[in-house]
Amino acid sequence: MREMGLRAIYPKRRLSIGNAGHKKYPYLLANVAITRPDQVWSSDITYIRLPRGFCYLTAVMDWYSRRVISWELSTTLDADFCVSALDRALETGRPEIFNSDQGCQYTSEVFTGRLLEAGVKISMDGKGRAFDNILAERLWRTVKYEEVHLKEYASLAEARVELAGFFRWYNEERPHQSLGYQTPDEVYYGRVLAPAG
Repeated sequence: MREMGLRAIYPKRRLSIGNAGHKKYPYLLANVAITRPDQVWSSDITYIRLPRGFCYLTAVMDWYSRRVISWELSTTLDADFCVSALDRALETGRPEIFNSDQGCQYTSEVFTGRLLEAGVKISMDGKGRAFDNILAERLWRTVKYEEVHLKEYASLAEARVELAGFFRWYNEERPHQSLGYQTPDEVYYGRVLAPAG
């Protein structure tokens, strides 16, 4: 294929490509202890294969509790679906800091404008530093291995229904070792369960 100048059609590794004209913000989370819900939220994008192409999934997650506050699907990589997920998240609360990569969706004026209007500090991963947003990467691993790779969504509508059920289960029922085997909702809302027995 290389000799013939052909390339396969598939999503590239980097879904969030930067825009040189957009303002970039510094990474604010180096050596910051995350000690409470709504201290830091983050967002990222991943792709999901469909029978006729791909759709893209974004989520807004609370770092302390690992709770997925909102999420959205799109068939395009424009900023609108990221802004939609952010708007829904901001209806429920306000983080002190919002972290993302430097992709054009997150550096767009409409996205950063929403955060600035809400009084939220903006933090962005260093270029090429995937570990700066490691919790989002762990979320995608969980979503892919415990939901997406186990099913074949026939359409965007089916993916939306199945993912809604998954994220409800993830927040309300799935215990996390890093949370002392509590669920994200229990930690986010401060409901500590008594030990069984």
